Order: sequence, then C-alpha cells, then structure tokens
Amino acid sequence: MNKINKLFSEVKDRKLLSLYFCAGCPTLDGTADVIITLQKRGIDMIEVGIPFSDPLADGPVIQSAATKALKNGMTLSKLFAQLGEIKNQVTIPLVMMGYLNVIMYYGIEKFFQSCAENGASGCIIPDLPFKDYLEVVKPIADKYDIRVIMMITPETSEERIRFIDDNTDGFIYMVSSASITGAQSNFNDDKVAYFERINAMNLKTPRMIGFGISNKQTLESAQNNASGAIIGSKFVTLLNETGSPDVAIDKLYDALKK
Repeated sequence: MNKINKLFSEVKDRKLLSLYFCAGCPTLDGTADVIITLQKRGIDMIEVGIPFSDPLADGPVIQSAATKALKNGMTLSKLFAQLGEIKNQVTIPLVMMGYLNVIMYYGIEKFFQSCAENGASGCIIPDLPFKDYLEVVKPIADKYDIRVIMMITPETSEERIRFIDDNTDGFIYMVSSASITGAQSNFNDDKVAYFERINAMNLKTPRMIGFGISNKQTLESAQNNASGAIIGSKFVTLLNETGSPDVAIDKLYDALKK
C-alpha cells in the first residue's frame, strides 16, 4: 500500500502533523539529516520542497529558502540522489512539492519513476491544471503508485471540490486562505467558517490544512477541522535560524504550545 494511504488508514482519531522544508536549504547536503531527524521526532509526513526560481504560491520565507537552495546548487537530480541514499531508513510518507516547470524540464514520467525509486509516495504541483492532471499526469502517476495531491482554497467551488474528491487519492490539501504561504497569529471567523463548510461536505478523501499555522491557536483550529496540519514557513524560518533540524523542531514544538 502507498505510504500516504497507509498513514491515513491507520491513524484513527490521532491528528497528524506534516512539515515542509526546502531541499538544499540551509545546506546542500542537509536533506537526509532533516528527514531522518523529523521522522525520529514524531513528524507523520514530510513535504520535500523542490527549489524553483519563481514560486508563485509561496511567501517571502519559502521564496528566500528556494533562492538559497538554488545558490547552494540543489537540483532535482541531486535531490533524488539524496533521497535514494536514505530510502531504506524512511518509514513515513515523503511528498515532493514543486512547480510544473521544473518537473516538465526533468521529464514527467522520469519524475514519477524517480519518486517511486527513491522513496517518495506523493507529490504536490500547485500550478498543475486539473485537466492536465486527469489527461496526462494521473495515468503516469498511477503507473508508479504515486499520489498527486490537489489543493483547494476558500474560493474553490463545491463542484470543483467534489470533482477533486472523486478523482484524487491520498489527501486533499486545504489551503487556509487564498493567499501566499506564511505564518499567521490566528485563524479568523471567515477561515473557521470555510473549514466548517468543507467538513459539512462529507468528502471521502482525508484533508490536511496548511498555510499560516505557527502557534497553538492555528494548530488546534486546523486539527479540529481536518485530519491534521501542515506547517511550512514557521519550520523553514527556525531551520534557517538554527541550522539544526533537532533544535528547529524543539523550537517549533515550543511555539505550538503558545
């Protein structure tokens, strides 16, 4: 069974925590250390960011991390090589997150084959049109048993959400707001109403909420309204500040209590 499906089938009532980091930042060769450390420290799933020069959905923290990673020399080929070195040690799902341009340049089928060969279980491609997903990408992803995770926002229509629910597997990434990534101090009534509206749709696919989670209030709000939370910018900031995934996760866990 795909590790993403296995995770959601076994989790029962426990709420999940997934972290994002940008491969190649703060150091070119730190990918393995970050992944192994987060696995040891109880993180359920990891999004491995593929650096790109023009990450449209990302705020300044992740944009800066991507720029640093590219300057460090990170490429998709190097990233897959790094993942391959630790694939036998990684038991939690790894989800590749990157933009379509990079993946097309690498080769779409080659990308999914490399995911399968190097221990990745899924991918998120924020700028992938749904029509292209259905007609081109999904058949290739299914061939290699890789889950393509689609995003929804407060502006996504109910019709489209149900279409995504019917045609994807793994989980749905619920973006907390129609904005770029970045830590937020709280989720207001509008965001909570959006969460509750999606809850009421009784979708078959599990959901994870991301964008803006950085403290106890935003974490609990996400976990109360989905299968779990995804944290990106807050962890990337701490990782860059400390240079140590162990210290960064300590500081993150501390921040999530406040």
